[in-house]
Parts: sequence; structure tokens; C-alpha cells
Amino acid sequence: MDSMYSTSLIEVEELKKQIAGEKVVILDCRYDLTDKESGAQAYAAGHIPGAYYASLHRDLSAPKDQFGGRHPMPSSAQFQQFARKLGINTDTRVVVYDDNRLGFAARAWFLFFFFGHTNIQVLNGGLRAWLDAGQALESSEPETAGEGNFSAEPKNNLLVHYEAIKASLDEAPWQLVDARDKDRFAGKHEPIDPIAGHIPSAINQPWPEMTDDIGKVKSPAELQAIWDSHSDGRPILNYCGSGVTACVNYFAQQLAGRRDSLLYPGSWSDWCAHQRQSE
Repeated sequence: MDSMYSTSLIEVEELKKQIAGEKVVILDCRYDLTDKESGAQAYAAGHIPGAYYASLHRDLSAPKDQFGGRHPMPSSAQFQQFARKLGINTDTRVVVYDDNRLGFAARAWFLFFFFGHTNIQVLNGGLRAWLDAGQALESSEPETAGEGNFSAEPKNNLLVHYEAIKASLDEAPWQLVDARDKDRFAGKHEPIDPIAGHIPSAINQPWPEMTDDIGKVKSPAELQAIWDSHSDGRPILNYCGSGVTACVNYFAQQLAGRRDSLLYPGSWSDWCAHQRQSE
């Protein structure tokens, strides 16, 4: 088993031990793109004991601008402030979860990974796994342990932006992989963005296929088989609608042992903004 697989996922029983020992900061990342407050409401109704809520639009994204997509990456200063106010130190174990097959927890994982925090794990199976194991929820919001000392140090080499992609479409040094569903990729429907379709030369690998029907991450062998089928020797450049669910594919590639993956953070929504400007 690849060490990244065993260290980046945490099971319910291990999380219970960490909570009992008060050695973990837990982030509830539940969200709904069609109702941006529903995740916070679900958190208030009941969450894993000791968990804080991490909002996609408030905490895990920067304010929307003309470019950068619908959920721009937060700046180093913004993310550092968010982490520190939760008492996160350089060595704090952080566990993230959601109820959507990693759709939002992977974004939180990626941000910690990108900004240099190595002790970051995803709860395998998310909230469903916790409840299926007969564990209770609580509705009270925990107090923070005081200001943390986490220092955000971005790995900017993991990101590729519009200009570089546009300039190299004919001879790209990477394989573009679109994480959206097959119909959105094919341009058969587009419920969110102003243009339907996909970036030229991209191939499709829907992000929900990184997990099984109950939201558990597939085995290293299964993940490796998926990504080997898309591999032509070039790094994979991941994108989706706004750079969020592409992080599920990125995370799965890391679990499969790939170390050359990249992310287009603005994704299709940023691509559309540039295309409309040039019309």
C-alpha cells in the first residue's frame, strides 16, 4: 500500500481515538452549490463532536472576481488566518469530512496540502461512515484552543492558469482531465456556467468514480488502474467547473502514487470568462 494512501485517509475508529485524546482539529466541509448556506445549517443541526464548520465560499475560496472562476483559491494570508483562528499549528493533525463523496472535503485537503500542511487527512466515507458506525453527533459549536501558528507556504508549481493552457493547446506538456459528469463534459447540458462543453484536448474522468457507492475511497489498485488508463506519460492537469471537485481527482491520483499532478484552479468557469471576453 502506498504510504500516501494510509496516511491521507483516516477511518472512524482511529478518529474516535484522536477525539478522545483531544489531538485533532476536525473540519466539517458539507456544502451545496445550489444553496450555499445549507451546509452550515446541516452542521448546526448535527456534526461530528468537536468539528468546526468550513464554508466553501467563506473559508475555502477567495471572493469571486472577473477571472479565477466561481471559487477562486484563497490567498496565503486568507487561508493562514482561517487555519490559525481554529488553533491549527504547524504539526496539528487536521481531519476533513463531508457527505458528498469527498466533493468538498477534498478541496479542504488540497488547500492544506498546497499551503504546506502535511498532517492532513480525509475521513474515509465521510459523515455516512461515522453514522453507519453508530457514532453520535453534537450540535454545539466547539470553542477554539487559541491562535495557532500555522504558516501558509504555497506550492505554486502545482497550479497552471488560463494563459499557459491557452498558449499550449496544440502541444501541451500535460493531459487535461475534466472531472465533471459526462453530459456536462460533452456539452449536452450546462446548469451553472454560461458556455457548455470542455477545454479542447481534454478527456473526461468524473470525480464520483474515485469512491464506491457508499462514499468510501477505492483501493490503491483500483485508483491506479483508473489513472493508468488515462496516462500517456505526461502529468495530469485537473479541472472541473470551478476547481473544487477536480481536487477529488487530484487527491485520488496522490493516493494512487502519482506525484506529477497539477490543478487548473479557475477551471471551466474561468475558461468561460476568458472566452466571453475575447468574443
